[in-house]
Amino acid sequence: MPQQRNITARGTTEATVLGAGAIGLWTSLAALTALAGPIPPFQLSAMTFAIGAAVGLVWARLRGQPLRTLKTLPPASLALGVYGLLLFHVCYFAALQRAPVIEASLIIYLWPLLIVLFSGLLPGRSGGSGLGLRHIAGAFLGLCGTGLVLLGGGQDLAFGGQLSGYLLAGAAAVIWASYSVGSRLFTNVPSIAVTANCTATAIGALLAHMASETTVWPASPIAWGAVIMLGLGPVGLAFYLWDEGMKGGNIRLLGTLAYATPLLSTLLLSALGFGRPSASLWLAAVLIAAGALLAGRP
Repeated sequence: MPQQRNITARGTTEATVLGAGAIGLWTSLAALTALAGPIPPFQLSAMTFAIGAAVGLVWARLRGQPLRTLKTLPPASLALGVYGLLLFHVCYFAALQRAPVIEASLIIYLWPLLIVLFSGLLPGRSGGSGLGLRHIAGAFLGLCGTGLVLLGGGQDLAFGGQLSGYLLAGAAAVIWASYSVGSRLFTNVPSIAVTANCTATAIGALLAHMASETTVWPASPIAWGAVIMLGLGPVGLAFYLWDEGMKGGNIRLLGTLAYATPLLSTLLLSALGFGRPSASLWLAAVLIAAGALLAGRP
């Protein structure tokens, strides 16, 4: 296992602030995905991650991290990155295309709660401190919120329709939470490693697209703009900020701060006309957020 680096209080604060910046960018992820239109999941992943890899070159320059560092990355770190970035976004994009955007988005945003819960499995020196009653209570609230989403998400729950979208959304939440917490085991690996992860993910997504999908290009300037913004922000810069936060910041505080994401994302989706959340969906969003807040309390 890679050697753990010494994290000072000042370094922890800076890393936590950077991680919080990623949370802000992810508020727009669902809306931009919806604006991009029905682009096949692997194709959309390949396009956005290619842009995200280019963002990494600028990030490395700003952070003073030499590109030669990429030659010495642990294979396990690269494998974790591809697992988290590629599988999460394929599940994410597919979920938002198969189920109502707001409902699927709320299920995906169980990941802040799962981060708090999974962090209890970390070794003590990596930020883990076990799970208590409040974590179990928080998980129960989150599950209640998910149940409301499923009950209020419409009548067509046949497999291949909305149900498959909800299942993909749940898988995305588990994948992102496990990837995020797993990153804590590689605190000595600089964030420039995300550039390699994005590059490998873009190549893997392109190969999968060529083997299993039909190419569908963005249908309008707005759709093209959404794809570019995805690559620059929530599928680009956000990864580098989040990597810093997970490796050097307060992991449970970040999991708690992320509780606001489903509420803000739902507000943005509603404002852009992607559905009108019902009273039950607002209650679901509050329950999911409250679950993460309760579980993340120090």
